[in-house]
Amino acid sequence: MDDRFGLNRRVTLPGPLALDGGGTLSPVELGYETYGELNADTSNAILVCHALTGDQHVASTHPITGKPGWWARMVGPGKPLDTDRFCVIAANAIGGCMGSSGPQTVAPDGAPFAMRFPVITVSDMARSQTLLMDYLGIDRLHAVVGGSMGGMQALSWAAHFPERVGAALVIASTAKHSAQNIAFHEVGRQAIMADPNWRGGDYYADGVSPSAGLAVARMAAHITYLSETGLTEKFGRRLQERDAKTFGFDADFQVESYLRHQGLSFTDRFDANSYLYITRAIDYFDLAEEFGGRLANAFRDSKTRFAIVSFDTDWLYPTAESKSIAHALNAAGAPVSFVELSSPYGHDAFFLDVPALDRVVKGFLEAGV
Repeated sequence: MDDRFGLNRRVTLPGPLALDGGGTLSPVELGYETYGELNADTSNAILVCHALTGDQHVASTHPITGKPGWWARMVGPGKPLDTDRFCVIAANAIGGCMGSSGPQTVAPDGAPFAMRFPVITVSDMARSQTLLMDYLGIDRLHAVVGGSMGGMQALSWAAHFPERVGAALVIASTAKHSAQNIAFHEVGRQAIMADPNWRGGDYYADGVSPSAGLAVARMAAHITYLSETGLTEKFGRRLQERDAKTFGFDADFQVESYLRHQGLSFTDRFDANSYLYITRAIDYFDLAEEFGGRLANAFRDSKTRFAIVSFDTDWLYPTAESKSIAHALNAAGAPVSFVELSSPYGHDAFFLDVPALDRVVKGFLEAGV
């Protein structure tokens, strides 16, 4: 058994990894997992890239929460990402907090990097993943798949390393972060940095965490992942375990209680500094800017097959943004299919039970086999 493959793997790669912001990262630590067997010619490898608060535990039990993997419904034997046919690989993005290089990583002076860690970009994330593929002996991926920030990474892979990507499946994503979404991220970052326990990012040695600020950041972001229809159907204006309003500031409404729970539970598994770094990476993402200001330039002469998927209730990355990607791919002459799926769940639809998405993913990935 090749011990490079399996669950709960971690590797330290020598680097150096050149960063878009200048300088390098060396060594490069990556936490990752693989599911299924790599075939002899390494032609069945699929890289799954995670969203902002995701990690490498795509289809395995999360070691902190004990919950199933965030895409367990999609990855496994007979599922859309069929591990009887494919070797599925997922890595914790650099800047993260589940085994990859990030602000928690210990610096040469023996203390965590904290805010000394370099600011990274989505393209830096993709670049680090190429080092992992080199380590695993995979020259070319059958496909790169991702939703939200994961879709940004898939686009970056296809743009910067087209010879290494057979297909790119981009779900509920965008080619650049909008002013509105940058604004939401800034509210979250300021909530973290305003928490007295943030301490300029140097809270690790003190045994504290800016949990209150991180919880508020998560609450604000979580609203953007949902739809008004979904919130109304699930909660409406129903009260939380009471018959009348308290005329105070407790969680009178079910939706308030839900958001508080989401915020508090998030602080158990995520690092506040990582949240700062990863949201910043997303805010900086503008693939057209990386290629002379024209998105089509990113995919010129590309042989990668593309599928772009949006959801009709996603207002974080609405369908218009997916269509702009598809138009750019058409302008570049790249093979692309586009579909908008109907779902009441908003942006989070790609995590949830949307049978039409299952069919799209399975059909697209198996078409190139």
